[in-house]
Amino acid sequence: MIRSASGLAAILAFLPLGLSAQTSHTALEAPGAPVAVLSTALYNDQANLREPGDSAVARVGGTVLRARLADSLRGQLLDPRITDSLERTPDMRALGGGVACNVKVACALAVARAQGARWVVMSKASKTSNLIWLLSAQLIRVEDGSIVLDDSTELKGEPVQMVRVGMRQFADRVRRTVRAGGVATNYPYGEPVDPSL
Repeated sequence: MIRSASGLAAILAFLPLGLSAQTSHTALEAPGAPVAVLSTALYNDQANLREPGDSAVARVGGTVLRARLADSLRGQLLDPRITDSLERTPDMRALGGGVACNVKVACALAVARAQGARWVVMSKASKTSNLIWLLSAQLIRVEDGSIVLDDSTELKGEPVQMVRVGMRQFADRVRRTVRAGGVATNYPYGEPVDPSL
């Protein structure tokens, strides 16, 4: 059993299931471009046991993601209250086909555009069992809908603690990528690599 956050981070470093690669090494947006972060979605339909506390795991994930980005991106993060309000409007829900806006890219892009964002972040916490969750999250360029980061990480252990660590790590990747103008790497914890090296 892992008993420290640093131990959890070390374990998570080996668990990513999929990491996207940015094909362009040219900045796509200004380093100070505004970012919208949608609320974190919960998916537990396939779980062997659904529990009332499952929704709390997704809420914690969203809170941690937004707080980490607010701290590291400062004024670039758009007001989450406005983002949440837009997500719930009938027009935005219609774009999502009647399902929650935070699981449909078209809806996420519309919410971001309504706020003048150049980037939008989507995330989802999926429950498999009591001790196994999947955290998936994307950083999307609003102008063309291209997915610059598409991370999927299996989390094993106490759900709330693991989602906290996973969201912090993804938020750090988002910060580095946004500050690099959208240039990402396959390395989840390092700075973007100079392509000329």
